[in-house]
Amino acid sequence: MVPLHKALGLRARLTLTSTGVESLVARPQPPYRPATTPWYSRNGAKGASLRVSLHGANRARSLGFLGAPKLMAITPFQLNHIRYYSKTGNLKSFINGLHVDSRSISRAGAGRAAFQHREQLKHARRIVVKLGSAVVTRQDGCGLALGRLASIVEQCAELQNEGHELLMVTSGAVAFGAQKMAQELLMSLSMRETLSGRDSLRGEEVRNMLAPRASAAVGQSGLMSLYEAMFAQYGVRVAQILITKPDFYNNETRQNLNSTINELIALNILPIINTNDAVTPPPQVLDEEATKKLDIRDNDSLAARLAVEVQTDLLILMTDVDGIYNKPPNTEGARLIDSFVPEMINNLEFGQKSSVGTGGMDSKVKAASWALDRGTSVVICKGMSQGAIKGIVQGRKIGTFFTTNNDSGLAVEVLTKNARQGSRLLQSLSPSDRAAAVLTLAELLETRQPDILVANQKDLEEAAKAGISSALTSRLRLTPAKLSNLANGLRQIAADSKDIVGRTLSRTLVAEGIELRQITVPIGVLLVIFESRPDCLPQVAALAISTGNGLLLKGGREAHHSNHVLMDLVKEALSTVGATGAISLVTKRDEISDLLQLEGEIDLVIPRGSSTLVRTIQEQSKSIPVLGHAEGICHVYIDKDADLEKAIKIVRDAKCDYPSACNAMETLLIHEEVFHNTKFFANVCQMLQREKVTINAGPKLSSMLTFGPPVAKTFKMEFSDLECIIEVVKDTSEAINHIHHYGSSHTDVIVTENQCVADHFLSTVDSACVFHNVSSRFADGYRLGLGAEVGISTARIHARGPVGMDGLLTTKWVLRGDCGTASDFTEGKRVFLHERLPIDGEINNTNIPIENLSIGE
Repeated sequence: MVPLHKALGLRARLTLTSTGVESLVARPQPPYRPATTPWYSRNGAKGASLRVSLHGANRARSLGFLGAPKLMAITPFQLNHIRYYSKTGNLKSFINGLHVDSRSISRAGAGRAAFQHREQLKHARRIVVKLGSAVVTRQDGCGLALGRLASIVEQCAELQNEGHELLMVTSGAVAFGAQKMAQELLMSLSMRETLSGRDSLRGEEVRNMLAPRASAAVGQSGLMSLYEAMFAQYGVRVAQILITKPDFYNNETRQNLNSTINELIALNILPIINTNDAVTPPPQVLDEEATKKLDIRDNDSLAARLAVEVQTDLLILMTDVDGIYNKPPNTEGARLIDSFVPEMINNLEFGQKSSVGTGGMDSKVKAASWALDRGTSVVICKGMSQGAIKGIVQGRKIGTFFTTNNDSGLAVEVLTKNARQGSRLLQSLSPSDRAAAVLTLAELLETRQPDILVANQKDLEEAAKAGISSALTSRLRLTPAKLSNLANGLRQIAADSKDIVGRTLSRTLVAEGIELRQITVPIGVLLVIFESRPDCLPQVAALAISTGNGLLLKGGREAHHSNHVLMDLVKEALSTVGATGAISLVTKRDEISDLLQLEGEIDLVIPRGSSTLVRTIQEQSKSIPVLGHAEGICHVYIDKDADLEKAIKIVRDAKCDYPSACNAMETLLIHEEVFHNTKFFANVCQMLQREKVTINAGPKLSSMLTFGPPVAKTFKMEFSDLECIIEVVKDTSEAINHIHHYGSSHTDVIVTENQCVADHFLSTVDSACVFHNVSSRFADGYRLGLGAEVGISTARIHARGPVGMDGLLTTKWVLRGDCGTASDFTEGKRVFLHERLPIDGEINNTNIPIENLSIGE
């Protein structure tokens, strides 16, 4: 006979005795997470709850575990074995203690644990959404805010249709009923009162005249009809459940409630729960156990009790504020708390509740903490925010997330403040002190090389297991040669940085005794986001130190070990000048999109990585400037007057030296005379094949060949690998037009011995870098003598091409005089001179006294 756990499709161990099943240890492993992950209970399933439903359609014919993404269908074979064990009595002890009715069996588990981090919320299956009165009610308290409600309904319906199990706890019956009763009250007025012209039946006065319980009784049916009509537009069926406080204090009614909700969910029906406000519950409860539980005083505590009772993965409490603040939101110094740990409650200062709600923020915090302690994750957010529910489930930084994980890492807001102070401290240092810190970092890169390579090897091993592409692996790999070149680049930065900050760019004698100077100053706080390339970290750090900028670094997780070792070296170098907090590696689980919302705290974003990363950041950063390039589609054009031996060498270097670099050649353009009258095409193809480069043909080249390479799907392609496109062009003008149409304005090269043609190409091609008889690989800050670069910009702004130290500086105007007033000039007492003065090269002393600064770790 097949064992019961195998018949049911469970990973379980049954201990059989003469009286039946003594114990069952279920060990389901949800496909989306291994059973050893910390937010699951010890037996492997979040909530460890077994639910068996033997009746109904669709999900009612299922056997599954709460928290698992998919329920297992019971086949007739499994059902026969259930009947067999039932007849033989072996199932009797298994169902002992289960709540059983004619349709379903449910069993609550123990040891549930809430999610520890926001990104884990995407694994939440059962979700309770609580809508506060301030969310669903209009400001005047009479009627519903239909626009907000429609958006919330749409999000809940989409999640329900995606396979989540949604429950809603809603307010609004009193407001809906008040609107109806206000109309009846208006009809009851006398003619004199109606014609008096007083707008007396509005807002607060109406609410005072109408009994809330009567309004709730009138509004319940209308509210439910509205929800039913809205959800029907998305193919979602709903059911109403009215409950009162004593329903949770009586075991039988609580079990009935649990059974009803589970059965509705099994039938893919969304339960909508509300307190029966038309009935006043008795002031005392009979169940002595109730004193150990959360007292139900409002819909917040109701939602928390319900979420725990039905073993919800996530509870979303929607209110009229963005989340939990350390003090009332309108108070000076109020700060939104991103992640709330229960131990923080003593540091909070609560304000007044909303005018239409029954519970204040203290009630929400108490209810959320109670649910968190019992294994339900909680987020408190603003219900008026567009897309808040789906954003929370996707792991976005919305509202306040309740967690038991007291992360020791500093919040990114704290890091930005440290970076701002660090920028001012670095600016106050002498140029030699800043250069000394960079030289220290260069020295550490060489002396700590073994530690760096060990950490990098861990990243490479993890990348191999994850199946990361060869191009990304190439960027990830550090070698002794790379580290040596990196250290040399940092030394060049240190040498060039001694007159970079505070340099005078222009001098003007405005009038006698009034002199104007334009001087260089740091931009402020930079956010550099990079993928795969750990060598980017010390490069950018050195540039930030030299230019006096604060810096936040957000590296890719594939370089986790390397980044941490390199960041330790940066901190050690900064400690020599007392500016440890000026540069930080963002290690908390903040989404990039959330970092891009820190307007006023971050001054410039510099993405370094794939075109997808750069394009995404450019789209998401609405208010913070972005410096970078989305693609590196570089061209090499072989003119009819080219030295073909030089051309072969340049093409090989441009494509094969470092194919994953953004300045590697992606398209080779050949003049048609070179193609027809020489052996260059055959020679360059042989060379590329020896280098294992995959060749794609352009349409014109393909039409000229009987048997040629495959036709390229598009010219707008950055391969970042040993692959390229070859195309034939009529002349230089056609080559330039091709570059303008398909290029990315990064780097483009002409190979020719005709100086006039070269000059025309260099002056006409509108790219950040244009080269003559030089490989595109020279588009690099170090090779161009700029030191290590922070990135390459293709934007038409002040910093274009390889961005070194100059690109990380802005300017300010310093005006010096002696009692200069504008009225002196308007009245004719003084005259403007506006005389250009020679730049004497002196460094302006605009430093901030170092004793007035403090910097955090």
